[in-house]
Amino acid sequence: MRWWKVLGVAGFVGVAATGAVIARAERRRRAYSPDEIRERLHRRLAEASEAPETSGPS
Repeated sequence: MRWWKVLGVAGFVGVAATGAVIARAERRRRAYSPDEIRERLHRRLAEASEAPETSGPS
């Protein structure tokens, strides 16, 4: 009976830790202003368009 309790508590702790990690990542993602997001997307687009396109195996 004790092993089931330990397993249940470990499962609960795992779910709580996962929720905390997800919440922290969500706060970090929402910390950007719309202008910062737009600037980063434009920069990524410029980098992608500058990279030489490679053709796949034919």
